Amino acid sequence: MLVELGAHLMQADTLAHDLMRPGQAVYQEVVRHFGTGILNGDRTINRARLAEAAFGAGNQPSRIQELNKIVHPVVVQRQDAWMEEVGRGDPHAIAIVEAALILEAGAARHFNRLIVVTCRPEQRIERWAARTKVEMEAAEREVTRRMAAQLPDEEKIKAADYVIDNSGSLDATRKKAEEVYQQLVAAESKA
Repeated sequence: MLVELGAHLMQADTLAHDLMRPGQAVYQEVVRHFGTGILNGDRTINRARLAEAAFGAGNQPSRIQELNKIVHPVVVQRQDAWMEEVGRGDPHAIAIVEAALILEAGAARHFNRLIVVTCRPEQRIERWAARTKVEMEAAEREVTRRMAAQLPDEEKIKAADYVIDNSGSLDATRKKAEEVYQQLVAAESKA
């Protein structure tokens, strides 16, 4: 919605996926730390196997911090470079980085403003199930596992400059996104 209004967008997940392609330094480090058992036959990283290894499966301990220490610094460095490039092209541009772990990665200081988008816990599960086409029980396990690696919404909201609650209708979310975008534009034009 913010892109439709004129914002530039980088998705941290997409960037992290690109960094984990064969031949990339992050790929090499991830394979070195987590082993070749996370690879597909074509030597690409199997995201589900990596998630099991990182989040812990069965009686295996979580290694998510280990994965984050490999991936986050490079992602943050690339985000910074991208934001500088966008700013050179348009000093008043609104550049948004979509990332679930900005606070957890210690990267909040790299941004002028923090927008937290939230919804009810059961909606996260329903939306994950619909997006990934899995049963509700599997979606609940995956969402619970992922949320355990994140700060609670209450803490994120305390750190936020803006909060967009997308628990309601699409129109209500769009209206809030438009309000936030207008506030960002106004703040940027004063800078």
